[in-house]
Amino acid sequence: MSLRLAMLSVHTCPLAALGGKETGGMNVYVREVARELARMGARVDVFTRSQNPAIPRVVDLGAGARVVHLAAGPEAPMPRERIFDHLDEFADRVEAWRLTESVEYDVVHAHYWLSGVAALDLAERWGVPTVQMFHTLARLKNDVARTASEVEPALRVAEETRLATTVDRVIAASEVERAQLVRLYGMPFDRISVIPCGVDTELFHPGDPAVARAALGLDARPTVLYVGRIAPIKGLSTLLGAIARLRARGRGVRLLVIGGDADERVDGHEAHVRGLMCQLGLCDEVRFLGPQPQPALRDYYVAADLTVMPSYYESFGMVALEAMACGSPVVASRVGGLATTVRDGMTGFLVPEGDAAALADRLDTLLVDRGLRGKLGAEGIRWAAKHRWACVADAVCREYARLQPAATRHLSSTRCR
Repeated sequence: MSLRLAMLSVHTCPLAALGGKETGGMNVYVREVARELARMGARVDVFTRSQNPAIPRVVDLGAGARVVHLAAGPEAPMPRERIFDHLDEFADRVEAWRLTESVEYDVVHAHYWLSGVAALDLAERWGVPTVQMFHTLARLKNDVARTASEVEPALRVAEETRLATTVDRVIAASEVERAQLVRLYGMPFDRISVIPCGVDTELFHPGDPAVARAALGLDARPTVLYVGRIAPIKGLSTLLGAIARLRARGRGVRLLVIGGDADERVDGHEAHVRGLMCQLGLCDEVRFLGPQPQPALRDYYVAADLTVMPSYYESFGMVALEAMACGSPVVASRVGGLATTVRDGMTGFLVPEGDAAALADRLDTLLVDRGLRGKLGAEGIRWAAKHRWACVADAVCREYARLQPAATRHLSSTRCR
């Protein structure tokens, strides 16, 4: 009999387009791990809150895995803090689905704190173990908050603390995150397992930069790439400051920004960043490209000389792994999971967060040294190959097996070699 998994991603759908305010690495993680677990023989239902009544209720991710959209509150985008008020309804909808489908789940795997709250409710009803992945932590985000709007509510801090001491197992993306869970949330060390995030090496792989640039309509100018949400915590303002310093040195550099608003209406922090770009006189050096589909994103990684992650906080840094898989050296802040995702001096370089001068110096060094970029890029390809999604899913299934013997039969010793 197949292992049946209820995977919860309440606030964001794993099928949503990447790069927007509520989408990013977590969406990729949920989608890819669900698919890989299904390839291993498990049956996976990913439950998410419906944000559009016109979309299909059920969407297949592949054989054995599907996304189920459930109404909980208005079927429209909603601020995360308001979703909490509808978690009881969400759990009731999951239970109604289970009864209708005559399904018995063996494990509940929650992603993000909102999902964790619903997962505890469902696990108590079903008498099954819970596995939690936080993806980001409120206490750490508050430590680096740049504006009042970035401060996470006390409710989230309290619920994360409750989850850390209640769920059966937590999966952390790095040793840094495990240490933070122990220090800041009082979670027992032995109930946390470290499983780094993954990358699709069939999609993200090296190529010819000249071919990629031609396909994207880019000239031969040195090119720096930023991929991610446009939020204060992501540090794009620091990167703009570094690009301005390079220009003052006579270094002609183009910055491509992927992510942010998909339509013509730009507000909030993205409007602030665009205004800063104009103040710094960088209109000719910076291009905002909006969200991009992943196949096109691979071409940008290949075309770029460098990929930069100037974040103030990252739990892992999946963009860094995607870039390395394509042979693009990464310059990143020495924060959170980035400190282990990027191997300083081997696959890229780490710099102090918020330090535009240090970032500019490192970018300058790499942009003028093609040999060093090639060396870092080659090592990055080898490093990324160790993080394929098949390996991640196998490691996750081993955590299930610690809690539910039925998971053992799905383990493989060969898929991630």
